[in-house]
Amino acid sequence: MQLKMSLDELNVFLVEHFPQVAGDFEVLDVSPMRITTRALVDDKHLRPGNTVSGPTMFALADVSVYLGILAMIGPKALAVTTNCAIDFMRKPVANANLRAETRILKLGKVLAVGDTLIYSEGQDAPVARAGLTYSIPPEQ
Repeated sequence: MQLKMSLDELNVFLVEHFPQVAGDFEVLDVSPMRITTRALVDDKHLRPGNTVSGPTMFALADVSVYLGILAMIGPKALAVTTNCAIDFMRKPVANANLRAETRILKLGKVLAVGDTLIYSEGQDAPVARAGLTYSIPPEQ
């Protein structure tokens, strides 16, 4: 399988189609069926107890799988999440960026399944694991 979008194209797509959150995420690496992304954490991502919020970790997993799928199928903005399961395993380091390592496990014509491990910079063990399923829009 070959990539249909490069690292630079994915970062540009994020800015053009999701400007409201584009400054929160960046693509670090992409290869067939794999992508590494980062959430740029600041005070708006923290919750009481001075830890990164669950919604921030979910958003990183969601964006990472979404962009990993687009890297393989091309820029189809209407691909949507149909399911997500996330396990929060450890407290992230406060104010540290998060890194998501994502594998696309299944890439079909109408559904794609991805698995993401989320790490807090400064920790070796993952802080969360998420599995997501996406619906891919039909060819027009």
